[in-house]
Amino acid sequence: MLLLVGLGNPGRDHAGNRHNVGFMAADEIVRRHGLALPRARSRPGGMFSEGRIAGEQVIVLKPLTWMNLSGQAVGEAMRYWKLGPADVTVIHDDLDLAPGKVRIKRGGGHGGHNGLRSIDAHIGPDYRRVRVGIGHPGDRDAVTGWVLRDFAKADRVWLDKTLDAIAEATPLLVCGDDAGFMSRVALLARPPRPKRPPPGEATGGTEDSRKTDES
Repeated sequence: MLLLVGLGNPGRDHAGNRHNVGFMAADEIVRRHGLALPRARSRPGGMFSEGRIAGEQVIVLKPLTWMNLSGQAVGEAMRYWKLGPADVTVIHDDLDLAPGKVRIKRGGGHGGHNGLRSIDAHIGPDYRRVRVGIGHPGDRDAVTGWVLRDFAKADRVWLDKTLDAIAEATPLLVCGDDAGFMSRVALLARPPRPKRPPPGEATGGTEDSRKTDES
C-alpha cells in the first residue's frame, strides 16, 4: 500500500497558490485514475481518496491542517493503516527547482520547507518526496509572498502540462520506478520542438528566387 500525500493549505483562498501544487497534483491523480471521490475524515485528519493504480492499493491524502502542521495528518494516517515511512510519498513545491522540473528524493533534509519540516518531526525523514519546481523569486525576503501567491496566467502552460505528466506517470511511481517516473514526466511535459523549415525557406527562398527578386 502507498500513502501518497499532496501538500498545500486548505481553503479557497489558497487553492491557486504556488504552495498548493501538491494539492493540485493529488487532485489530478485522483481524477486521472478514477479513484474514489475525496472524503473528509477526522481521524486521521484530511481529505482521502482510495483506489488501485497499477494493481496496487493507493491512498491519496490532502491534509486539512495548515501546511506547517502537515505532519500531524501524515503521522496519523501512517499509523492508522500500519504503514512505515518507506510507504509514504509526499508531493510538494520546491523553490530550488526551475518551474515545471520534477525530481524525486528519498530521505534527506527538509530544505526549509515547513510542510516537510513538520512531517520529519512526526515520522522521520525516511520517506520519498516528489519535488515540483515553482522557481524562486530571487530574494529570500520575498519567498513567503511568492509561495502564497497564485500562479500567474502565463504559468498555466507549463503547470497544466506538468500536472498531467505527473498523473500519467503515477503508475511508475507506484511501482517504485523513480528513474522511469522522472524520465516519463520530463518527456510528457517537455514543450514540443519547433519544426525546422524546409531547405531554403529559412533564408527567404532559394538562390534562384533571390536572384530573380534582385533583378
